[in-house]
Amino acid sequence: MNDATPHVVTAARGPLLSLSSIVKRYDAVLAVAGIDLSVQDGEILTILGPSGSGKTTLLKMVAGFEQSDEGYIRLGERDITDATPASRGIGMVFQNYALFPHMPVAENVAFPLEMRRMGQAQIKDRVAKALALVGLAGYENRYPRQLSGGQQQRVALARAVVFEPPLLLLDEPFGALDRKLREQMQLEVKRLQRQLGITALFVTHDQEEALVLSDRIAVMNLGRIEQIGTPFEIYAQPVNRFVADFIGESNLYRGNVSAVAQGRMTAEIEGGLMVTAQTATLYPVGSTVGILVRPEAPRTLGDGETADNVASGSVTEVVYLGDAIKYVVALDGGHDMTVRWPYRPSTETLQIGTRLRLGWSADLVHVVGWD
Repeated sequence: MNDATPHVVTAARGPLLSLSSIVKRYDAVLAVAGIDLSVQDGEILTILGPSGSGKTTLLKMVAGFEQSDEGYIRLGERDITDATPASRGIGMVFQNYALFPHMPVAENVAFPLEMRRMGQAQIKDRVAKALALVGLAGYENRYPRQLSGGQQQRVALARAVVFEPPLLLLDEPFGALDRKLREQMQLEVKRLQRQLGITALFVTHDQEEALVLSDRIAVMNLGRIEQIGTPFEIYAQPVNRFVADFIGESNLYRGNVSAVAQGRMTAEIEGGLMVTAQTATLYPVGSTVGILVRPEAPRTLGDGETADNVASGSVTEVVYLGDAIKYVVALDGGHDMTVRWPYRPSTETLQIGTRLRLGWSADLVHVVGWD
């Protein structure tokens, strides 16, 4: 920030951050079970998972607040496995902001620079630029108690980037904010990350937040990474039953493969519903599989209309979401199917008890292993 072009520290070779065979135990509990993970220079990678999956423990080991029992961590060409948090040069933003209540905004932001014994003129210049980046120019003399939650989080962001770290860690930073403010801050972080070219490792349990923010997402469960991919891959092409069920709203059914031919596979779901999928991964006849149909895939069929997959049922729930309406349909075979369609004032809302036929394409069905 000391010139017109942001300073970006890049790795000479390979990814900026590399975790190899990282293991962390707490007595008999295996919190992190041999994680391998690479974060590319300039990307936002989000670690997403339920409570207890090990995501925050993993972030703490990258930050240096926890030591791994096995494996190593590299930042660029440096092995930082045993380095102190201060010597790693990593920026960090916490959910609770961690601002000093007795210091005004400018002093809070300047703190990392003071610790680095930077000259006062340079500190003043960097603090001004950092606050301008987060839209808080003119707030230098206010105290944290005089700021809203969103403004406090912006101060925390400014403090995290003011010393130009190569890597920014964000641990559920927007969990305490209301929905509207949380969405604003998500876009703010993405803008700031692009503008500065900083590499960011983000931890959240909020799936929507991960899909909005990330270049790639690593889904964790029970100390392991289940899948790493782009937001599209994680949502549309989950690799197993856990990811399919955890990410987004799912119609996930257990079925038995009854036919395989010409790139298509048909499975019978309990109750007699036959579902056909067009998929690159074909399971043998007799296999037990998971059939995933996202709520936006089905459409209503009129008289005489057909589709690759057809099911009939009755509406049992109607949920108005503002920009969409969600219906729960009790299918004749005994299963429920959730559908979600964009709301249009000109479109009549279906009522509870309405009978309808649903149809969806085979290429909108995703198949995963059931085991």
